[in-house]
Amino acid sequence: MTIVGKRKISLDGQTISYTVKRSIRAKHVRLEVRPETGLIVVIPKSYRPERILGLLKEKRRWILGKLAMFGNARLPTANEELKSGDTIAYLGKTLEVVTRQSNRNADSVKLERNKLIVTTRLENCRLALVVEQWFRTQAEGLIREKVDKLSGHLGVRYNRLIIRGQKTRWGSCSQKGNLSFNWKLIMTTENVIDYVIVHELAHLKEMNHSKKFWQLVAQHCPQWREHKKWLNDHAAEIGTKVSA
Repeated sequence: MTIVGKRKISLDGQTISYTVKRSIRAKHVRLEVRPETGLIVVIPKSYRPERILGLLKEKRRWILGKLAMFGNARLPTANEELKSGDTIAYLGKTLEVVTRQSNRNADSVKLERNKLIVTTRLENCRLALVVEQWFRTQAEGLIREKVDKLSGHLGVRYNRLIIRGQKTRWGSCSQKGNLSFNWKLIMTTENVIDYVIVHELAHLKEMNHSKKFWQLVAQHCPQWREHKKWLNDHAAEIGTKVSA
């Protein structure tokens, strides 16, 4: 994939910057909105760049909606730069990162309304690493609580529960009954997290994606299609390469 150029367009009075990329594998033009890169337009080899303006105007509501949803939210991952004043996604909300200097070796992170207060010695560790670890801890606590509750509703028992940072999965269930979930789910909503958990717990009864499996999911998560679509639409924004 090669970068054609970076451009700007005015949509409903807002100036939007975007990057045009050309892909020899793409069959159709594709729009992506990610916190770390903004709006990206991926075009096939035969697509004429002059057609992009018309496309962006046609899709302006979708584009503006995506940008507004995450705003300037950054991903709290150790390989990303993060500084005081940046915003990050957390349980469907946008939090502002506020840093405070400390002379102690221990770091601390505290949630206060829509602010994430991080007290740390910046010279000893990267801010993003501290925040990512806090996100992982919050994800594990919340997911473990929900798994224990929902497993009772489904009448199933699991073996082990692991929280990871998978790049290609939201969750998984092994033949041995081990459950694994992506910590980045903490950047979605509780309803979406419930859907992913129900999905994996249902595999303890149906290790497939048969009609019977989806009926079981629907029984315990009636709006599963809506949550599945949300994950598919926002996967790139959250930093994954998966669909639910």
